Amino acid sequence: MKPIQILLVEDNPADIYLTREALKESDVEVELNVVEDGMKATDFLLKRAAYHSAETPDVILLDLKLPIKDGLELLEEIRHNPLLKRIPVVVLTSSDHEKDISRTFSLDATCYITKPIQPDQLISTIKLTSSLHLLSQP
Repeated sequence: MKPIQILLVEDNPADIYLTREALKESDVEVELNVVEDGMKATDFLLKRAAYHSAETPDVILLDLKLPIKDGLELLEEIRHNPLLKRIPVVVLTSSDHEKDISRTFSLDATCYITKPIQPDQLISTIKLTSSLHLLSQP
């Protein structure tokens, strides 16, 4: 079976490390790509510049608080792009503000999880969302 392609959009090195470690210890085969800001994520998803050979992710793990272009802006771009809008987007953020939660769901995020997240919760979320993505493929 092909590894689950994951794009982690996260600028905090500690959170990147914890995500990598959780995925290493799981029984799920994944390929993790990491970008640190919303502009790089856009380039990755549109296969521009250094990311011209990037694989389209099966799941996007998205922090909201990002430099250059924030997670809400990126989520809006993803949902308005016909080539990207079916990709599940799991928002992983420290924000529990009602405004962020409401805006995220109005932009059709797949789910919203506040940090810190337990490794088993992360793995089960990835499994479920990647399965949903595969089922929704035309």
